[in-house]
Amino acid sequence: MEQVPFDKRVGKIWFNNELVEWQDAKLHVISHGLHYASLVFEGLRVYNGNIFKLQEHTDRFYHSAERLDIKIPYSKEEINNATKEIVLVQNIKNGYIRPFAWRGSEMMGVSAQNTKINVAIATWEWPAYFDPKLKLNGIKLNISKWRRPAPNTIPWDSKAAGLYMICTLSKHEAEKNGFSESLMLDHEGNVAEGTSANIFFKDQNGELHTPIPDSFLDGITRKTVIDIAASKNIKVNERKISPKELSAFVGCFLTGTAAEVMPVECIAENKYKVCNTILDLSESYHSLVRK
Repeated sequence: MEQVPFDKRVGKIWFNNELVEWQDAKLHVISHGLHYASLVFEGLRVYNGNIFKLQEHTDRFYHSAERLDIKIPYSKEEINNATKEIVLVQNIKNGYIRPFAWRGSEMMGVSAQNTKINVAIATWEWPAYFDPKLKLNGIKLNISKWRRPAPNTIPWDSKAAGLYMICTLSKHEAEKNGFSESLMLDHEGNVAEGTSANIFFKDQNGELHTPIPDSFLDGITRKTVIDIAASKNIKVNERKISPKELSAFVGCFLTGTAAEVMPVECIAENKYKVCNTILDLSESYHSLVRK
């Protein structure tokens, strides 16, 4: 089914404390957030009408804003209530929520301390990020030529628009070459993450390995899956992982709000099995979010 372009959709968007018509939620083309990437955002999922880990996402939203010197002009409680309101107004049962805050058009230039901080929250039905059929065999990843920047060069622990430029470039390149996703290395050349999801590997002993999030986001789904693994007595090793190790692992999967728990079939020439451990973690996560 053809997807309706986002600027042609109908309904309401929460915009600066008002519910406005979807197609009227606009910003000026001379906006600092557009030209200088002074924009932070979050991504949440709705399952059976319930928002998963709303407070955790709101907390991270505010942390990201603080890192970019953006003061959100609403309390966390107001943002939580607005998020719940727009989900009800849009009658979202299984979907995605995108809160975001950005600097407006009052100033144009690198310095923009007197710009207005705008906030909007949009939501839409979105059952799955990847084709559910891909869970049977897993998705294919290439290895991106772009690396996550060193942590002393960017506000790496924020969910900020500018940090996703190389993610878009990496994913486009992957899709052009028949892959679904791209593995990104960090500034030291170690395994980091996917373009919008964290990554885990399973070894021959049944233990999990995942990179230390010291130059990329420690995802909320990542932490949830680590907790699920612990409840099943599965050891999770958070450590530096060299690309040379990719061939030694027997399983691999991605985690993220959008991706959920997605098995991986291969990374470049390295092939993996969608084993029972990964399928069980995926099913446990599926059950948890739909409680």
